[in-house]
Amino acid sequence: MTDPKMLKEIEKKVLWLACWTIHNANHLRESDEIKVGGHQASSASMVSIMTALYFSVLRPEDRIAVKPHAGPVFHAIQYLMGNQTRQNLENFRGYGGVQSYPSRTKDIDDVDFSTGSVGLGVAITAFAAMVQDFLIAKEWSGVETPGRMISLMGDAELDEGNIYECLQEGWKHGLRNTWWIIDYNRQSLDGIVHEGLKDRIVGIFEAFGWRVEMLKHGALQRAAFAEPGGDALRVWIDTCPNSIYSALTYQGGGAWRARLLDEIGDQGDVTALIERRSDEELANLMTNLGGHCLETLTTAFNGVADDTPTAFIAYTVKGWGTPLAGHKDNHAGLMTKDQMAAFQKKMRVRTGYEWDPFEGLADTPETLKEAFARIPFFAKGPRRASSAHVDVPKLPPVGDKAISTQAAFGKILDALAKGDTGLAQRIVTMSPDVTVSTNLGPWVNRRGLFGRAEVADTFRAEQIPSTQKWRFSPQGQHIELGIAEMNLCLLLGAAGLSHSLFGERLLPIGTLYDPFVSRALDALNYACYQDARFLLVGTPSGVSLASEGGAHQSIASPLIGMSQDGLASFEPAFADELAVMMEWAFDYMQRDGDAVQDERTWLRDETGGAVYLRLSTRPLEQPGRALDPELRQGIVDGAYWLRPPGPNCDLVIAYQGTIATEAIAAAGLLAGTRRDIGVLAVTSADRLNAGWQAAQRVRSRGDAGAKAHVERLLGDVPRHAIIVTVIDGHPATLSWLGGVAGHQTAGLGVEHFGQTGTVQDLYRHFGIDAEAIARTASGLSPGRPFGLPELKLDAAS
Repeated sequence: MTDPKMLKEIEKKVLWLACWTIHNANHLRESDEIKVGGHQASSASMVSIMTALYFSVLRPEDRIAVKPHAGPVFHAIQYLMGNQTRQNLENFRGYGGVQSYPSRTKDIDDVDFSTGSVGLGVAITAFAAMVQDFLIAKEWSGVETPGRMISLMGDAELDEGNIYECLQEGWKHGLRNTWWIIDYNRQSLDGIVHEGLKDRIVGIFEAFGWRVEMLKHGALQRAAFAEPGGDALRVWIDTCPNSIYSALTYQGGGAWRARLLDEIGDQGDVTALIERRSDEELANLMTNLGGHCLETLTTAFNGVADDTPTAFIAYTVKGWGTPLAGHKDNHAGLMTKDQMAAFQKKMRVRTGYEWDPFEGLADTPETLKEAFARIPFFAKGPRRASSAHVDVPKLPPVGDKAISTQAAFGKILDALAKGDTGLAQRIVTMSPDVTVSTNLGPWVNRRGLFGRAEVADTFRAEQIPSTQKWRFSPQGQHIELGIAEMNLCLLLGAAGLSHSLFGERLLPIGTLYDPFVSRALDALNYACYQDARFLLVGTPSGVSLASEGGAHQSIASPLIGMSQDGLASFEPAFADELAVMMEWAFDYMQRDGDAVQDERTWLRDETGGAVYLRLSTRPLEQPGRALDPELRQGIVDGAYWLRPPGPNCDLVIAYQGTIATEAIAAAGLLAGTRRDIGVLAVTSADRLNAGWQAAQRVRSRGDAGAKAHVERLLGDVPRHAIIVTVIDGHPATLSWLGGVAGHQTAGLGVEHFGQTGTVQDLYRHFGIDAEAIARTASGLSPGRPFGLPELKLDAAS
């Protein structure tokens, strides 16, 4: 849109719709909530920036992460363009309505990146730009025209540490085609930001190779500066403390006049400049900052013609154009009904026409519709892309007699790397400086590291022996990251959305030390919330990493795998289980079906999702068995009988992961004292528990025949039998098994930080070795809780 007057009208309309949406939710809609919330002031500060972008600057290939608190502005724009419904706007923050913050999975309009956990929506745009470069470099990719990955962010988001981790990673990888537009309103939730933040921002961005564009003064201010006395006005504005500027903005034209005349008025040029303007005109001049001047914004945005990463620092007023403007308490403030009535009159919106897309605008609806149809960003319709399914072949078996799951993972990927299947081409691996120690080395040696330019392996060029081929090229399929697990999960999130953002499927695999999954939780949750598809490999896990000490021994990660939505969690004990899981995972990562429950497991597998594997460095003797269809299905469903219980079973030992050898050994130790012992191999407590919970909900709705996989497994185990669960992780992962059919259960596992030692030292220390499992089982009797003496009653009692 090139007509400045029309663009100004659209700006006004967007401001009205955003504020009205929030007002309606809090003051007009029936609700049992005292305050629904919303952010009228934080929305208002972004209106001009977003109007300029969406109606004059953006192209269909651009992707945008919108500042969370500006969600109502985004939805107002989409509503004007016919991509959002009035019903959803009226139900803002209500059940099934427009979400509090833009959501790819919950909102119906064209959201590129979910935002909400501040800082993450900023950083993911940089990683999306890296993924775009990865795709452009591949011969099979259809991505030709680079889009700009744009984040609209609040200045307070710069307090988030993940932004600075991201900046450094971007510098390493030659980041390009990335814009971060900073809404520099100088206010946060609790007050005014510190003086001089702008200078710190400039220094940081420039240190990492970014261009910084300062958008401080609008066209009105620049014109005033050219008048006699304008230089003094400019100096005053540039040196005015943030808190004073905000307070005067709230107080209005009269306050501006008094302060300016008092501090720089000299009865000469400056006084004349001020006196030539009414109070309203003076207030408009003083709030005409760069971030609220459409001319300044469109000129600056359209003036960037190269791919250098660019930070725009756009000075704005929080609450601009509303009665809340400038007040330090306006972050979550709401206009009163009286304030809204005055605001509605100012916006020329008649009562009863508040939701009309064209009410109060100077141009006719027909003229506006015709203009909207020519806006490049919206011209091609919805921009959510898709990609074909990549065939997944059977993964080659690992034939070692004894091997760890981590080593088996490396061998499976190495075998894939030797071929040139569609699957192998679409895999991209990544790791935060633990590539070799998580067994990705063989894959990288065959497939290479990704770099937009060729970089030779210096050690090989100098003929120095090395097991690693560390060569960068555009054909490479591994992205090496620095030691920042947040960056790993943000890159996994971006790569896991490549089919939707760029129309090309990637199958991302990220490895990290399992204890440090917790360090990545915010970004991991964020990636899953966006429905990104990836394979996260946490290895090595548990106290099995004995010699490294407690800081490198994971306890809670199995529970994270169970509780994280959008993430199917597995923990194999044997290499053949791992191969089945990975084969299933590569297919599961590509599914996009309806949320229909499979009546065999009551899981919603057709929706697809991300996958987490918890692997170990501890070698185990392999079972050397054939994987029939039933066994393969049991591995995927979450459990199978390694040793089926007999008809007189009075003990079941259930384990997950590398502790399998101890569970099997304990069953052998108890063979003479316990009857028909069953050994249950749990491969996914996550899927096993999820299916059980789902089946219970189905039964509560009237389907009495619904039965979960775990209920069928335990259905033939006699009621008097006891269950001992054991895992190299928190015991709560498996101890819920007793609730399935009411079996007495003792849960063994790790609840406290470990220490250095051998594996057997730590297994004995935590009571998860074979002897401890056997002792626990021996201490249990039917009907008697673990650890309590048997109560003997005489006839009199």
